[in-house]
Formats: sequence, C-alpha cells, structure tokens
Amino acid sequence: MQIVSQLDPLRNAVDALKATGTLALVPTMGALHEGHLTLVRAAKAQATHVAISIFVNPRQFGPKEDLAKYPRQLERDCALLEAEGVSLVWAPTAEAMYPQGYATTVSVDGVSDGLCGAARPGHFDGVATVVAKLFNQVRPDVALFGEKDWQQLAVIRRLARDLDLMLPRAEAILGVPTVREADGLALSSRNAYLSAEDRAAAKALPNGMKAAIAAIRAGTPIAEATATLNAALVAAGFASVDYAEVRDAASLEPVAMLGPVPARLFVAARIGGTRLIDNMPL
Repeated sequence: MQIVSQLDPLRNAVDALKATGTLALVPTMGALHEGHLTLVRAAKAQATHVAISIFVNPRQFGPKEDLAKYPRQLERDCALLEAEGVSLVWAPTAEAMYPQGYATTVSVDGVSDGLCGAARPGHFDGVATVVAKLFNQVRPDVALFGEKDWQQLAVIRRLARDLDLMLPRAEAILGVPTVREADGLALSSRNAYLSAEDRAAAKALPNGMKAAIAAIRAGTPIAEATATLNAALVAAGFASVDYAEVRDAASLEPVAMLGPVPARLFVAARIGGTRLIDNMPL
C-alpha cells in the first residue's frame, strides 16, 4: 500500500494503478470506523484498485466548529486500510490541497440549501470544493460515499454531473447504506466525543426517527410527527434539534405529505456539545 502526501507522487501512483485496472475512490477525513471500512469493502467490489483520501478539510468547518479537535490518527487509519487491501492512501498536507494564494470555491445551489446547508453556512461549498479537487487529483472510475450524509451525497452527485467530473453515468457516484451500532445509532467519527451518559441517551435519535416514520406511515401528518420527534429528543437529553424534516429523496425539496416520490426523514440534533445527523427512508 502506497501512502502519498504530495501531488507529483500521487499522479505517478494513480497512473500506475490505472494502467492495470479500474480505480475506486473513498474520500474520508480519517478517524476511520466500521462505516468507512464498509465503504472500502464496497469499493473493492467495484474496481480493481481502491484509493482512500484522508484529509481534514478546513473549508467545510465553520468558525465555531470542531476543526481543532477533530480526531487525527493517520498511522492507525493506514494500518486498518492496509489490512483491507487498499492500494493507495492520499493524505495531502493542507499546503498541497490549498497552496498559498488559493482563491477558488465551488458552490452547488439547490440541493445544498436547507438542512445542514442552513445550519452550517458555507459547509457544502467546502465539501464541493474539496471533492472537485479530489476527483481531479485521483481521477477515479467510481467514487463511494456513505448515505448517512445524504445531503452531501446529493451535492456531490449534482457537482459531478454539472461539471462532468466523473464518467457520464449515474452509477459512478455510489451511495452505501448507513452502518449502525447495535442500538441503531449511526456510526460517526463524532460519536467518540460523547460521554458515556450522552452515548446512552443518543439511541433516542434512531428510535425516535423510527417512531416518527411509523406514525407518518399510519397517517399522522408529517408536521405533527416531526414535532413529536423534536420533543422526544429534547426529553431524552438532547440540548437542541437543528431540524427534523421530511424531504424529497432526490431534490431535497420539503415534503408536506407522502406521495409516489421517495422521501426521507432528515434529523440533526445536538447532545453534550456534539452534533449528530441521521436520515432514514420513508
């Protein structure tokens, strides 16, 4: 397994890999867990070689967010990836990704509005910018992302389509279903921030979402079901709920009532200073 941090060695490594087969990319910010490794295994089923990027992208963090304390454990991450048979780890320095004088930002309108786009202004500009750079740097045949970050996945699909960054086919950007703990909580690097008490209370998030979905399917109005979910999370120990909304699964437009178009329930809530997000299909 090669580990590179500068562009010239990356280009040489990518050229060598692509000369002997197809290449899948799994972008990450490190602090790998079973959810990331599930993406790696799915990538191995899609291509001859798998490349993983590890880069804590400062442009997707707000001024009051957790950039400084975001876990960085490159040595551990690389050991996990080598055991999974990964061919290449692209772990650029901040200077390699954003050289002095860097002045370009990529924005994706529409699907980036609302939800985390409203709660975290500028976040998806940072995501779109770094992913556009990663696609140009690694030139993958296919890229895989977790469905836990469904809005991010929608932004990246629109980005790739609009800028012709990947092969002109929908399956070039693959979403992999959310991996969950035994109690239903979605795996996330930020779960490590939770105290034992907050971690125990956090199961109210997936449980409350399942209850809201069941209620909506049984005929409860969406607004009533999401208000009940909001109250249940606060009662369980969450400090606040950024949003609890049902949206069109593709366009991310708000949905007032269920219809023939697939919809999803999206939630972001804060507990013990940690912001957790999740989504489930309706």
